[in-house]
Amino acid sequence: MLPTVALVGRPNVGKSTLFNKIAGKKISIIEDTPGITRDRIYQKVTYERYTFNLIDTGGIDLAKEQFNKEIKMQAEIAIDQADVIVFVVDGKEGLTENDYEVRNLLRKTNKKVIVAINKIDVKEAKDNIYDFYELGFDTYIPISAIHNTGYNDLLDMICMDFNKNEDETEDSRLKFSIIGRPNVGKSSLMNALLNEERVVVSDVAGTTRDSIDSVVRYNKEEYVVIDTAGMRKKGKIFESVEKYSLIRSMRAIDRSDICLVVINAEEGITEHDKHIAGYAIDSGKGLIFVVNKWDKVKDTTISDFTKLMRAEFQFATYAPIVFLSALTKKRISTLMPEVVRVGNNIKNEIKTSVLNDVINDSYQLNIPPSYKGKRLKIYFTSQTGIKPPKFTFRVNDKTLVHFSYERYLENKIRENFDFVGTPITLQFKNRKDND
Repeated sequence: MLPTVALVGRPNVGKSTLFNKIAGKKISIIEDTPGITRDRIYQKVTYERYTFNLIDTGGIDLAKEQFNKEIKMQAEIAIDQADVIVFVVDGKEGLTENDYEVRNLLRKTNKKVIVAINKIDVKEAKDNIYDFYELGFDTYIPISAIHNTGYNDLLDMICMDFNKNEDETEDSRLKFSIIGRPNVGKSSLMNALLNEERVVVSDVAGTTRDSIDSVVRYNKEEYVVIDTAGMRKKGKIFESVEKYSLIRSMRAIDRSDICLVVINAEEGITEHDKHIAGYAIDSGKGLIFVVNKWDKVKDTTISDFTKLMRAEFQFATYAPIVFLSALTKKRISTLMPEVVRVGNNIKNEIKTSVLNDVINDSYQLNIPPSYKGKRLKIYFTSQTGIKPPKFTFRVNDKTLVHFSYERYLENKIRENFDFVGTPITLQFKNRKDND
């Protein structure tokens, strides 16, 4: 399980600049794939041999002697998720009342706190630096966004207690997570799965503070199902900030092979549903939509709601849709067969000869147009990965690959092979390029 680092502090101290620096310049970004537009609050990053999740939060402000309610809740969620907290302060301005309020919030935790004193390149900051020791924490790192000062020191301190990346023996059991915005029925779905007559459950200790793992047995095979409802024990305050449910969803996604995105049929489809599905796709996970509370819907049919789903989730038309009621268990038996099918598809491997026959036929059926006297040619195609399946095309000039033609090739692959429920990746390389 990857550790998590949260950036907290009052407004305008440089948290976003620090987030950008850590997530985008000095270190590599894992799974840097274009995806669905979303709030950038969470990023998986790697520094040297360490990988961790980074959370950005809004500035905590003491307005009229009380916290801005939503910002405070955002910070509390991030702090709850974090293994390490980076408390960012403004060295130029010095200590403020808001800094003390953030300090008081952090004192309630038993987390490792690192105070990052920003803008240390400014003369006033050098005069103020020792004032910050009044905050009472153990670790202080001076940094500068302009002169790139102190970032490696900060990252070294962040990663000090983390385990280095190394190949570990993986659990071979298929893992699927139940994710979605608050109050769509995730816990009810978990309970329905565990109480199904054909399922034998053996509870195992969860590996995070905010997820619950259970082992279920279906058709003589064991599966690990990951729920994200653990935080609800901490009070409704966490449920009320909808977009920050992404934080705990992401931690479940990281550990999953397949994501079940739960949609509340009564409320319909929201933008937040799309954001969560987008994270699963960006992470290369198998995807199944579960339309829950279907027993409450009276004015539409499965066919009509399916058309609506396809229109709203145009970026995931390959994902199967299951309609059920977790509470009454109606149609619950339709879910596990789809999990098994998608589990097979995410690791599906196609014979190279068969794949090339399909691609060659598709090319001849729809020869791409020429551009400035040059035409795309495909020499050879091979599958170069699974989870998700990845296909590499050797071509004469990869700059000739138009987005629409790439989509055409993907559709042809899907028409000929069963990749329902899994994203697939297409990569184009010039024939003369080295791998």
